Amino acid sequence: MSENYVLKLFNKLEKYPFGHKLFSMFAARKAPYFQTISPVITKVVPGECHCLIKKKRAVENHIGTVHVIAICNGLEMAMGFMAEASVPKHLRWIPKGMQVDYTAKADSNIRCEAVLKDNKWEEGDVIVDINAYDENDVVVVKGHIKLWVSAKK
Repeated sequence: MSENYVLKLFNKLEKYPFGHKLFSMFAARKAPYFQTISPVITKVVPGECHCLIKKKRAVENHIGTVHVIAICNGLEMAMGFMAEASVPKHLRWIPKGMQVDYTAKADSNIRCEAVLKDNKWEEGDVIVDINAYDENDVVVVKGHIKLWVSAKK
């Protein structure tokens, strides 16, 4: 599969100082709600994307940890850019649902990862694994996002 626009832009910008931040600013404008978490996309390859959420007051809950909804926002962003960077040109995708479990307190910066096993795209339901990790690589949220994949018309 040839490299698409998302991959080309990420690969071009990551070579520069603050390249990940620049890409992330452009990416967050695609869906303005993503801007609420000030995300930094740190990895985009076919079938995988990582998004960093810095722990700061704007994303904390009442107990001072990163709010799970902010984490879900980061996980959805990681999934979306993984999908955009990976989906074959003849297919399109739309999310159908998200299933998550909260497994530990999120009391540091959070790395959100979306992975499509074997980067396998087919029409119908496709399950993307999502996990969020703290700075000690402890899973704080785990789950999946179900996509509906169909042929472009």
